[in-house]
Amino acid sequence: MMERLGADFFHRDCLEVAPDLVGKLLIRQLPDGTILQERIAETEAYRGEEDEACHAHKGRTKRTELLYRESGLIYVYLCYGMHWLMNVITGEPEQPQGVLFRAGVVHDGPAKLTRYLQVDKQWNGDSFLTCSNLWVADDGFRPKIQTAERVGIGYAGEVWQKKQWRFLIQK
Repeated sequence: MMERLGADFFHRDCLEVAPDLVGKLLIRQLPDGTILQERIAETEAYRGEEDEACHAHKGRTKRTELLYRESGLIYVYLCYGMHWLMNVITGEPEQPQGVLFRAGVVHDGPAKLTRYLQVDKQWNGDSFLTCSNLWVADDGFRPKIQTAERVGIGYAGEVWQKKQWRFLIQK
């Protein structure tokens, strides 16, 4: 049986949510009714203004406003001016944190994943809790998980680059 993830799932610290998302399903219903789904194979946690790799590190801006809001919100941003990346906001309001959907089992990169699911800036600010066309579901699959350093954050200090805050299905 497949169950949509609810508010209690996302209303936790990103370091709890990120590993728990691995193995879940991202589901997207297209306007013609077609259902696309991808098993989440990899996530990364970004935790607060103190985290030099987190978009909120420099404080509250128009771009980062969603990070300060309620958990379950969809945070989509453009990377390198060409790739849409999708995150979910976690934890408490006013304590900015989130989890990047880094890869699916088939679509092995954050941009490949959003391209497959047809996710772009129009989803920014929607909610995985209420959206009828994009949600995360649990079908009971529980993979073994390994950790690794986050990827693509060379701008962050070495301490933040070394954090084992990337979570993957163990190979």
